[in-house]
Amino acid sequence: MGYMTMGLENGLTIMLAIIGFIIVIMAQTSVNNAYRKYRKVKTKQGITGFEVARKILDKNGLTDIHIVETKGQLTDHYDPRRKVIRLSSEIFHGDSVASVSVAAHEVGHAIQDKDNYVFMKIRASLVPVVNLISYLGYFALFISIIAGITAYLTIGILIILATLVFQLVTLPVEFDASKRAKVELINLEIIDNTEIKRADAMLNAAAMTYVASLISTLLSLVRLIIMARDSD
Repeated sequence: MGYMTMGLENGLTIMLAIIGFIIVIMAQTSVNNAYRKYRKVKTKQGITGFEVARKILDKNGLTDIHIVETKGQLTDHYDPRRKVIRLSSEIFHGDSVASVSVAAHEVGHAIQDKDNYVFMKIRASLVPVVNLISYLGYFALFISIIAGITAYLTIGILIILATLVFQLVTLPVEFDASKRAKVELINLEIIDNTEIKRADAMLNAAAMTYVASLISTLLSLVRLIIMARDSD
């Protein structure tokens, strides 16, 4: 009976890992598909992602924030330490629905920073902790050889818990940035009512990648807890 229970639990841990992987892949595929679709749809205003970002920043009194071009695809982000918005080349130069949506979203983070948005401040404070715990995780295999697999699983659970907390705080930050982006795009008449639906679809697909990562991390936590219980 014990072997049967162990077999079922082993099967469950494998299934949880597969489900988590599938969820992340589906979300990433969704955002990639949305990006491929809406980067081909030009906005009626015909202004680039850089121009959109600059316009929203200036309107909010953030003239000291620079916008620079960076390599890669969908590598766009706001750096709160250096007060810089980095836009990937296609977003920087593009005048598509995808370009203006992503650019406005990153400016949304800059506005959060200006407003001292509480979840953004919490996330910023958690970054060093998460980085440290993740760094220590690299030694997990070495520790497991010395102390046994239970120690490895315990460290793994701590790493996953730290990641989960970070992701929980990240969710409201991302959704709020998108909300701010849509308000600015409408108020500045950068997009019209028909285009806002497309911008919504682009931003929602991107937001779902964070939701998917959170669910996947939660499943990983459950999986490690089951494995740790079996090791006892």
